Amino acid sequence: MRQTTDEDEWASWLTGLRRFPDERYDLAVVVAAHPDDETLGASGLIQALHERGTEVRLVVATDGEAAFPTLSPAERADLGRARRQELTASLRAQGLGEVEVRWLGLPDSGLTGRRVELAGALVGELADADLCLVPWPGDPHPDHQCAGEVALQVAPVTAHRWSYPIWMWHWLKPDDRLVRRERAFTIALDRGRRERKAAGIARFVSQVEPGPEGVPILDTAMLSHFDRDVEVVFREPPRASAPVDRFADLYAAHTDPWSVTDSWYERRKRAVTLACLPEQRYGTVVEPACGIGQLTVDLAARCERLTAFDPVPVAVDRARTRTAHLPHVRIEVGALPRDLPDEPADLVVFSEILYYLGDTDLDSTVDKAVAALRPGGHLLAAHWLPWAAEAPRDGMDAHRRLLAHPDLDPLVEHLDHEFAVHVLRRR
Repeated sequence: MRQTTDEDEWASWLTGLRRFPDERYDLAVVVAAHPDDETLGASGLIQALHERGTEVRLVVATDGEAAFPTLSPAERADLGRARRQELTASLRAQGLGEVEVRWLGLPDSGLTGRRVELAGALVGELADADLCLVPWPGDPHPDHQCAGEVALQVAPVTAHRWSYPIWMWHWLKPDDRLVRRERAFTIALDRGRRERKAAGIARFVSQVEPGPEGVPILDTAMLSHFDRDVEVVFREPPRASAPVDRFADLYAAHTDPWSVTDSWYERRKRAVTLACLPEQRYGTVVEPACGIGQLTVDLAARCERLTAFDPVPVAVDRARTRTAHLPHVRIEVGALPRDLPDEPADLVVFSEILYYLGDTDLDSTVDKAVAALRPGGHLLAAHWLPWAAEAPRDGMDAHRRLLAHPDLDPLVEHLDHEFAVHVLRRR
């Protein structure tokens, strides 16, 4: 018999997790391998999104007809129809009767053999979502793994991606290598949400009451994991660096996509960034991902020579126009890490770019920047703290990597509720 994990073993693991970001979304698409997964793993979050006006759409891959392997084909068909009805009743009990449900009708316990078909269906379902909530791809149930992996593969780059665990709680341990606590976030369930979730779970009669073999699929021990005052979801960021095409689209649609010229956040961050520089003037400065050149102009006033670059030609054209009166500034088309210049630099500035890099590109970028700095030269990083949808990491993760570099010593730190700035010195 498979070893299980008691609910109390998770108590310390659950303590101190970060809270799910308080952000607004237009469309959240929830993917479930079976009817009831979404309620067990994410009812509280779905309720919260719905209450805030987010349109919620539920995509269910299978009817859950294979829950009891001994059933005949006719009995399985009956169970599948019953589980569809149970989901409808459950959503109503949770106050989610308006949620649209899309049924894919793929075979229960057979998703791994239908990955291509599943991917083809989910591409369209997820296309307009700005939040995707999918089964945790590390879940011990093969259908959950498959649904989570495929959904994440086809999710749009512009969507925030999250996963919810189900059987992890019962079949894995808190110290399992697959359980990445640093990506776990909690959603608090007040009394009302908790009661509605319990009512929703109770509607899945076929799963909570004894089945043909005399035991329920969801026994008391399993259900105890879903009777908490919090839910847990995992951030599922893309692994690769954000595609240049994404930024090109933004610059094609907007002259100043991030409002760097007039937003208070950008103006305040720029002032703090410049104030953090220990030296009044620098010799050679390098600024990757310069965008339209707003920070470039300010840096130019503090140096003898400045080389800036950006991977989007339209942004480079706008930056060149903005700095046309500055003969000591050179702006080129270039991307990280490939186009970091080799010539010695006194200051390298990374502003709102490092969190967009995948692990390999980030490591290479940092190593090349450190190698280019003269001994005693400075590296400045300034990044937004929330997690951008396209980003493989948040700003502090990128800064922690800089702070851990053996050839860099921290000089200046600014940390507030919106952004972080660090200046480090090359040894």
